[in-house]
Amino acid sequence: MIHSVSLGCRLNACETGTMAGLAEAAGLRGASILNTCAVTAKAVRESRREARRLAREGQGPVLVTGCAATLDPGAFAAIPHVQVIANDAKLDPATFGLSTPVAPRRDGSRGAIAIQGGCDHACTFCIVPQARGRSISFDPAKIVGEVRNLAALGVPEIVLTGVDIASYGIRDGEGSRLGALARRILAEAPDLPRLRLSTVDPAVVDPDLLRAFAEEPRLMPHLHLSVQSGDDVILKRMRRRHGRAEVIDLTRRLKELRPDIVFGADLIAGFPTESDAAQDASLELVEEAGLTWLHVFTYSAREGTPAARMPQVPMPVRRARAAELRSLGEMSATRYRHRLIGSDCEVVVEKGGRGRTPGYAEIVIAGPAAPGTLRRVTVTGERDGALIGLAA
Repeated sequence: MIHSVSLGCRLNACETGTMAGLAEAAGLRGASILNTCAVTAKAVRESRREARRLAREGQGPVLVTGCAATLDPGAFAAIPHVQVIANDAKLDPATFGLSTPVAPRRDGSRGAIAIQGGCDHACTFCIVPQARGRSISFDPAKIVGEVRNLAALGVPEIVLTGVDIASYGIRDGEGSRLGALARRILAEAPDLPRLRLSTVDPAVVDPDLLRAFAEEPRLMPHLHLSVQSGDDVILKRMRRRHGRAEVIDLTRRLKELRPDIVFGADLIAGFPTESDAAQDASLELVEEAGLTWLHVFTYSAREGTPAARMPQVPMPVRRARAAELRSLGEMSATRYRHRLIGSDCEVVVEKGGRGRTPGYAEIVIAGPAAPGTLRRVTVTGERDGALIGLAA
């Protein structure tokens, strides 16, 4: 039995599953795998705590990888029983003494497939490019093969993930971009019921992706955008490649093409030099761009990034602004959930009788609903931040 813990992003979770398969094939019984995160200082502290816990409680070697371990391998290697594996080696079968990859396996209600790794951008707040390296797009034929294999195992929904998936195929021209990949997957994997995207940079959404949302009903009407701020001055200081107007225009165009689409967004509260007016601009963007699912980060200075050398906003102010954004996000999400009451939708059933609608709303299901299946559900109400539904 391989015990695995994944911290941070969906890409980490995808990679952790692959590592667990490699460790099992290599016969590393009793091993623990920890995929760490370095997106904030809090994430690094949590990564170190988890490494110490696994080393203390585990029954075998503790394989520690991910961004935090790659950036500071010495801190993790000093923990007894810990073996540090760099990001660029963790998916290599040779790292586990194997000569060939392992076959994909079904793990949970939905599958995640990494299509891209690394990042070529230099956002002033972000440490991830230092840990993940330059952007690389994985072979489309291999990706399609992985999708087909998981679909054959009965996986009802697959999520395409990576560090910066909007940059997929960008060096190869428009016909090789993320939209073309999504359309190819849906054409060559006709048995796959649902395809979903992880976070996308709004600056580089390609025309093919817009067409895919308009024409492909199996591409889920849900797009999470890496927005970060609603203020143009702050976006420039973050070294983002989009402005406020571009976000609003993108969501407007997608709404016209796919009226049922639901938007999420990453937002950073309390970025260095952020004023009250800049905070107001972020709050106003939630309404103007129609953002529903907010993932709010309280800005955390990462040593080695340009933003860490900028004038810092006091931590109490950062936390207050994050709370204000989260409160607005919950109001937006509540309005969206209320609009769904009385409607029918297909739900991917997860453990514990819960699931996700096409627009990514969480729903608690009454009636027979086996995990890993697609069920038609009537939405009957809302409670404690989730929809309530009755399986048909």
